[in-house]
Amino acid sequence: MMTKTALVTGAGSGIGRATALALCAAGYHVALVGRRREALEQTAQDADGNAPPPPVMPCDVTDPDAVRQLFDDVETEFGRLDVVFNNAGTNIDATGFGDLTPADWIKVINVNLNGAFFVAHGAFNLMRRQDPQGGRIINNGSISAHAPRPGSAPYTASKHAISGLTRSISLDGRAFDIACGQIDIGNTASDMTERMSGGVPQADGSVRPEPVMDVSNVARTVVLMADLPLDANIQTVTVMATKMPFVGRG
Repeated sequence: MMTKTALVTGAGSGIGRATALALCAAGYHVALVGRRREALEQTAQDADGNAPPPPVMPCDVTDPDAVRQLFDDVETEFGRLDVVFNNAGTNIDATGFGDLTPADWIKVINVNLNGAFFVAHGAFNLMRRQDPQGGRIINNGSISAHAPRPGSAPYTASKHAISGLTRSISLDGRAFDIACGQIDIGNTASDMTERMSGGVPQADGSVRPEPVMDVSNVARTVVLMADLPLDANIQTVTVMATKMPFVGRG
């Protein structure tokens, strides 16, 4: 049986690192992608015992030329690509809409939307030309695509756009056996969510701490999605800390 191959963006920390390691443990050959080589090399070290070791492929996903080169390198390294976890993302501190700067808006949209498009586009084209044809793209969405926090316009807009991108790829991929799904995540324990223990803005104007969950819950869910045969797809899944303020009011 041929070993499946995967690519994870943002693999140097947090959700990306945990998911890359989980895919390695599940037997995938995994390309580790991110901006910081040292962080990617740490992920590769954490996958100690994986044979062959996961290749480190630094890339700025907001640079379309760099992303094109990335997929050329992946094709050379692996010969094919079965799964992409399109995970790289960024955010800014909560900022009221009227106080947003164009620079902050562009920063978030460039990574969360443009970068996600460049990676999905590169993966799509490799998957449709490889033999056998097909593969799976898993986009990292957010529960912000359903219910935003105050002061989160760039992030929320980018994640709404990811939902549309996922559905469009799902439709356009059918002719090529390319499945596309989305994982909407709520409050994993990471550097990005550490501030939540001190409180985050709520819709009623208050600032309250929010519960978080271990990142391994996300990693296991992505592996579940990745392991499905291409005639089945988890279109959208939500994984969240059970008691976070998302379902219902108050």
